[in-house]
Amino acid sequence: METSENKNIFPKGKKAPSEYFSGGTAWIQILKPNTDELNCQIGNVIFEAGCRNNWHSHGGGQILIVTSGTGYYREKGKPIQILNPGDVMNILPNIIHWHGASPNSEFTHIAVNPNTQNGIVEWMEPVTDEEYNNL
Repeated sequence: METSENKNIFPKGKKAPSEYFSGGTAWIQILKPNTDELNCQIGNVIFEAGCRNNWHSHGGGQILIVTSGTGYYREKGKPIQILNPGDVMNILPNIIHWHGASPNSEFTHIAVNPNTQNGIVEWMEPVTDEEYNNL
């Protein structure tokens, strides 16, 4: 049986900072650093089952491209959306949201952060268990 680790074409990367992720471990591999006039950062993010990031927003918006597993995405004041491989989420600038793995599946997405001149990320409070489990 193949694991999602075998299917991942990018290195697993470094452990994500625990102050911005809860419910498990996440790993981030920066694919395109924000180091030039393209004003864009791209990373591959792997979440263990149950892991999610804190509430946050992006001054320049964000695009998530789901590559494996089952994940959750939620905007403040809206219901959780289920994400599956092939899904693309277009998140407008300054929308408060969180995303991560479902309780029973590892989850991987490519995070594209455009317009970084407007800010990459503003971290907020952790997602509570009640918010996470509220399908």
